[in-house]
Amino acid sequence: MTKRILVVCTGNICRSPVAAAMLQQGLADIEVTSAGLAAGQGGADQRIAALAQADGYDLSQHQARQLDRNLLINADLVLVMSAKQRQVIAQKWPEMLGKTLMFGMWRKDKPIDDRDIPDPYQRSDEVCRLVYDTIKTASFAWREKLKNTGNKSVW
Repeated sequence: MTKRILVVCTGNICRSPVAAAMLQQGLADIEVTSAGLAAGQGGADQRIAALAQADGYDLSQHQARQLDRNLLINADLVLVMSAKQRQVIAQKWPEMLGKTLMFGMWRKDKPIDDRDIPDPYQRSDEVCRLVYDTIKTASFAWREKLKNTGNKSVW
């Protein structure tokens, strides 16, 4: 049963915090957290936070945190934003690969081998908005998959 989901991106300031907030809002019985493979310090990116705020997601308390073994161990499902991030986890913690999936895996607008969600960090407002919308679509798909399976494993 999926009770704890960990969403991972690079810096834990753009993609993973907003994805975690979106998942959490739709899955009250599941704990959703986020972390980054190369997280620094600080809160969510202001542009992502503003887009999230407009949709009713509050990222004001978010603080970036570094991914570590304990976070991975405690998660039932790990969702990454790119195939490269999944490879990094496989190299550092090979035993975690079986529960590590792509956040965009249910996207129907892309071929199965191209379902990465790009990093909007320091990119244009337009790119930021497109990435935000992609995360929103992917999070809704994950919520439906998890609800329809009664939180049993979907992979």
